[in-house]
Amino acid sequence: MERMKNQCAGMDGKLADMLLEPEKAPAKVQAHVADCDRCREELAELRATLALLDTWEAPETSPYFMTRFDARLREAREAEPAGWVARLRARFVYGPAMHVRPLAAMALTVLLLLGGGTYLGVTDWDRTAQPAPQAAVVHDLQTLDSNAQLLDQMEALSTTDNNNNGE
Repeated sequence: MERMKNQCAGMDGKLADMLLEPEKAPAKVQAHVADCDRCREELAELRATLALLDTWEAPETSPYFMTRFDARLREAREAEPAGWVARLRARFVYGPAMHVRPLAAMALTVLLLLGGGTYLGVTDWDRTAQPAPQAAVVHDLQTLDSNAQLLDQMEALSTTDNNNNGE
């Protein structure tokens, strides 16, 4: 029985395929439906539902529907809105949409600029990162290394002084 439940778990979509095109259903699915009471009952219910839907007929629409609809729409457009909020809403809903687009684009631009500026202010991108402090010995060695030419000149001077003093 447990094995049958595992096989029935993925049968919902396959039953619909078998209902619509039974000749294209795989033999494995047909064999399962023949053996499984639950799937056979489900297939019978689906067939009954489709048969019921085939008997249903859509109601006829009234020939005056569109005429009445247009008249009501015209009345709604021409009616004076109650307050300033309703007038503003009616202007946006029933008025031409072309005047709204530039306003919306401008508002979105302002919001993006304000949001971007706020984001940059919060994240402190304008500040440069400060280098990590170095040990005094490393700093001294780097200074001496960068001043190697100066040291060579001083050594040359001391050598010249020693030669002059020695003579």
